[in-house]
Amino acid sequence: MIVFAASDKGGTGRSVTSANLAYQRALAGDEVCYLDFDFGSPTAVAVFDLPGAPRGDGLHAYLTGHTGEPLRLDVWRLTEHAVLRHKPNGAGRLVLLPGDGGGGEFATDQEVVQRCADLMLRLNSEFDLIIVDLSAGRSYAVDMALEVTARPEMRGVETRWLVFHRWTRQHVMAVHGLVFEEFGILEAGADRGHDQAVLRDAIRFVRAAVPDPDSPLWSHVSPAQSAWMRACDETLRRLAAELGIGDSRVLGTVPLEPVLQWREQLITDADVVSTQIANKETLEAFTELARRLTDDTYWGQL
Repeated sequence: MIVFAASDKGGTGRSVTSANLAYQRALAGDEVCYLDFDFGSPTAVAVFDLPGAPRGDGLHAYLTGHTGEPLRLDVWRLTEHAVLRHKPNGAGRLVLLPGDGGGGEFATDQEVVQRCADLMLRLNSEFDLIIVDLSAGRSYAVDMALEVTARPEMRGVETRWLVFHRWTRQHVMAVHGLVFEEFGILEAGADRGHDQAVLRDAIRFVRAAVPDPDSPLWSHVSPAQSAWMRACDETLRRLAAELGIGDSRVLGTVPLEPVLQWREQLITDADVVSTQIANKETLEAFTELARRLTDDTYWGQL
């Protein structure tokens, strides 16, 4: 299965959440491959703590024809993360195909699309789960994903889309535009040969950095602040429902996590239990969202 991670704009938590999902699925025993298709700002090397990893020959170089095969990084073996260096018994492979720093966005042609399709097909036969982190907005990376998945040879490959947004009015409206409005994912997909209804059913939303007024993190706020937060939350829920991204289309919610406000990183058991720098609710949210990725119960409920 291939899961594409998209977002309306940067700063939605798309990359760090996607990386945590890949990590959780590998912990569960799946063979997982993570592709950094955020060509303008690839960050996966940093999220997986691979500062000493080889540079060059990444996905940008491969897709533009400058190298025959993209670089592959074994996260368990190369990471400098103290916890990840010790691969747990029963864990599956966790492989990163990094982007090229300074590569930038680029227009796609049929040669690029063919290279991308060839890569996706090979990886799909090798890995249980492939997560593709796409550049934000209506980007060339999103266009390429839609073009590739519409090709006849990809019809036997199951694909799903996660669209990330923060829990603010601006982000809710922007993510609606990314998916549903003119030149959005659904219209662009239909233009490339996708059945729009099928594509729409393959899309679910993830709300990231959502404040929970009932959580201990916000228990210290004043009654006026608490009432204001609850009113904002209710207003946003109504707006999301009106725009077609209400609770029934949300695969999961990631709470506001102070650790992730300071540093894009993987959240491990040690961060919650040993050092106690991260919240248990965040780890639970990542674990549950990772499980739901391939659980048809949550994709076929509409």
